[in-house]
Amino acid sequence: MKARELVKTYINPLFTRSYWQMLGDYVGIGNKKKVQIITDQDSLAEFIGSRASHVAQTSLYGYLRTRAGTRFPAMFENPDIVMSINIAKWHIWLACVSDLSIFTGQCMVKSGKFEIQIIEELVPRAVKQVLDEIGEPEEAGQDFVNAREKMLQRIVTCDWKLERDDDSVFSQSPEALFYWSPIADELKQRDEAIVKNSIRFRWIEVRRSLRKLLDCKTLAETLRAAEL
Repeated sequence: MKARELVKTYINPLFTRSYWQMLGDYVGIGNKKKVQIITDQDSLAEFIGSRASHVAQTSLYGYLRTRAGTRFPAMFENPDIVMSINIAKWHIWLACVSDLSIFTGQCMVKSGKFEIQIIEELVPRAVKQVLDEIGEPEEAGQDFVNAREKMLQRIVTCDWKLERDDDSVFSQSPEALFYWSPIADELKQRDEAIVKNSIRFRWIEVRRSLRKLLDCKTLAETLRAAEL
């Protein structure tokens, strides 16, 4: 399944399934999804795109659901609210792609299988592949293109030698969730710590999954073979 299709599945303005069913399917409560070992740029891009989409949507919709309570379904009947949610989800998704991409690069550094130059080239290429498949969604708002360029700049200028392999890398997504969520400011101020921690919590399983699926040895061999 291509990254674009996965993003469409997990970033959807209207629920085709219930929130909890979608979440259950993803984490294994419902139907099992086939996992793909990361051995080349395509599988790397797919992992980054799909997991970023999942974290972005579940974090945003989870917060909205908590705040709206029984009025949550009615939010999607209001065009103005739907527009705000759509803009929010895409900006949060960009931040998730940014954080996860840098964490992935740091895992590659820690493996000792790659030269820094390889990581500097591979990670931005994989991210650009994800972004190219998404394009410029009309519903993402006029600031999306600038936000996308800033995100790419963060990745291109990342100092991979820092060798971080913890949640300190995930700095942009908590801020994006708090900033872009279409909730009244006076309410958000009360929620700041809880909201930011909610998305940090969702990254735990993604980090665990990446460590299992990232086959650094095969990925390094694939990249070397492509250069021959």
